[in-house]
Parts: sequence; C-alpha cells; structure tokens
Amino acid sequence: MVASSSAIPAEKDIDLHQLNSGQTSVPPRYVFVGGLHRSGTSLVASLIAAAPGVAAIASAPVPEQEGVYLQGAIPHTARHGIPGSFALDPAQHLTEASACNRHEVAQRIAAEWAPWFVPADAPLRVEKSPVNLLRARLYQQLFPTSLFVFVVRHPLAVARATAKWSVSDEAALLDHWEAAHALLLGDLPFLHNYLVLRYEDLASDSTHEIARLSAFLGVALPAPDAPIANRNRDYAGPPAAAAGPVARRFGYGDDPLALAPPQVAMGAHYFRSALAGMAHRDAAGR
Repeated sequence: MVASSSAIPAEKDIDLHQLNSGQTSVPPRYVFVGGLHRSGTSLVASLIAAAPGVAAIASAPVPEQEGVYLQGAIPHTARHGIPGSFALDPAQHLTEASACNRHEVAQRIAAEWAPWFVPADAPLRVEKSPVNLLRARLYQQLFPTSLFVFVVRHPLAVARATAKWSVSDEAALLDHWEAAHALLLGDLPFLHNYLVLRYEDLASDSTHEIARLSAFLGVALPAPDAPIANRNRDYAGPPAAAAGPVARRFGYGDDPLALAPPQVAMGAHYFRSALAGMAHRDAAGR
C-alpha cells in the first residue's frame, strides 16, 4: 500500500472520483493540506483549487482562508497554531484518542465549513491549515474518505522565514521543525491516503510533482500560471544547529540549497489499491 518512491502511479480504468461524483449521494471528500508555516502550503492548496471539480474556501474573514478559524468544534484560540511552537504542545497533536473523535464534531465542522466552499457542488473540497500537519489521524476518523497532502520544506528556510513571527531563536525553531516532522512520521503509518511534497521538488520539477499530485487526487491539475521559484536562497548561510535526524530522513542537510533523496515513504493510497484489487478481481471473473 505504501509507495517508497516519490511517485504514485495512476491506475488505469479506475476513476477515484467515482467515490463521490455528482452521480451519487456521497458527500464531498476533503483534501486536507498541512505543513509548518512558510513551508508552501498556500502554494499547494492553490494548485489543487485550480483544478475542475475542486472547491476551496473563499471570501472568508479569516487569515489565509484557513478552515481552522471557521469552525468551533475544535478549539483554535490565539494559543493554538503559533508559528514556530505549536508542535511542542502535546494537546495540538490530535489522533484517534482525542476527545473530539465524535460524530457530532464531524457534523458541526462540515456544517460550519459548508457555506464557505466555492463552488458548493464540487466533489472535492480542499482545506489548508498549518495545524493539519498534526490533525490528520483525527480528521481521518471524522472524515474517513479524506485525502491528506503534507508539504515539507528545508528546516533552515522555514526557521528563518518564520523568525519574524516568533520569539524563539533559530536553534529553537530548528528543534520545532524536528519535533513537528517526527510526529508526522509517527502518524503516516496510520493514514490510508497521504502524499508528501517537498517544496524544493515543486520548484525544481513542477511538472513531475504536479503529476504526482494529480494522480493522487484523481483530478487533472492545470499547470501553474507562473514558474514556481525556490526562495531558499534568501535564507542561505551557516545554520545555528546542524540538521537533525528527522530532517535528514526527508533529504535535508545543513545547506538549504542542497537536497538528497528522501528516506521516508512519500505516499500511500489505500483507496486506489482497493479499487485496483476489485478491478483485477472483476477482470478475472472472480
């Protein structure tokens, strides 16, 4: 089920959209985009939202059109989701064991988000909030057919881009990156459907990465309006601390301009595997 390479091939003759197309009564599926602040989550969410059949939150009176601010079922105060520190708060890592794992929570979130998604009848709904990085296991319980897209970026670039919003020094911000992504690595084996995108790969080979994203979602994403620039050069320079073991598993060293192949599973798609199995069974007449 887990793809160890960076690509998730599309299965022939399988339409992932059939799970909730307009021809059925199945509710829209959520695509949750998560990642630390300044990792490229807004970029990825906009790429997804540009595809036909995808709705996004629009014209909402909240920062960055983030759905986390538009629901009251899961508390999100000024003490939640703080850039450079939220992953250090155990209460913000939400899993199956959360007290929020209740049917009425899912109902309330869906009802409070619904008025903001445009177009309202799209079969997929993309929602981007940085804290989604640590909420995927809970959201999978609340919305079982969800798809998760995680965006990662070199820790030094994230730390230096986030510094203006944080009272923490660079070493502490790098530690926060390690802690957040260690939690993510621990969560991935529990998720049915996820894709990990590196910001740097999007910039260096956007065609390939958008093709991966399209195959994962089962929709045709258009090419971006403009080339995706790698802004990591703006944050180059000797780091306050060496890259940690988690960063190295994602292919990151001390230089934000250098990349190595990731040593983590960059995607899994249980639904695609299940549909492929059924198609094979039907073709065999079994």
